[in-house]
Amino acid sequence: MNSLSAEVCVRRMAAEDLARMIAIEQSLKDAPHWGLSAYLSALDPKASPRRIVLVAEVSQTGAVVGFAVASLLPPQAELETIAVAAEAQRCGVARQLFAKLAEELRKAQAMELLLEVRASNYPVIAFYRALGFAQTGSRPRYYADPIEDAVLMRLPLE
Repeated sequence: MNSLSAEVCVRRMAAEDLARMIAIEQSLKDAPHWGLSAYLSALDPKASPRRIVLVAEVSQTGAVVGFAVASLLPPQAELETIAVAAEAQRCGVARQLFAKLAEELRKAQAMELLLEVRASNYPVIAFYRALGFAQTGSRPRYYADPIEDAVLMRLPLE
């Protein structure tokens, strides 16, 4: 399915995307599980912090196969999640989402992007490193269920 990325367009989230986004997050063990109210808040342009939420949609079918969420507090932004449906993983969808998200964050005056990730999530840490993120520290026992450290990472957006 490596050709999927050529068939995907990245756009801003719409209310109609919520059910599919929640289905994707719930199908992924390591994805943050926010719930409907958090995603509804992300749609609100007056919410604080303001969030940029993008979805990856298969052009031919309109099916949402992934999404990315970042909170914006210029000059910083925090990558809260990138989630891609299992059937669309390893096809370049996350890279497309990230590229568009970084572009949107730069337009919004963000100078750096921060994130935290479970210390045991080696594939995701490798993905972030490939995007140019550097490890800046850790937060001991940050995650629950199971209790685990968070790896802190940073990417300059300038």
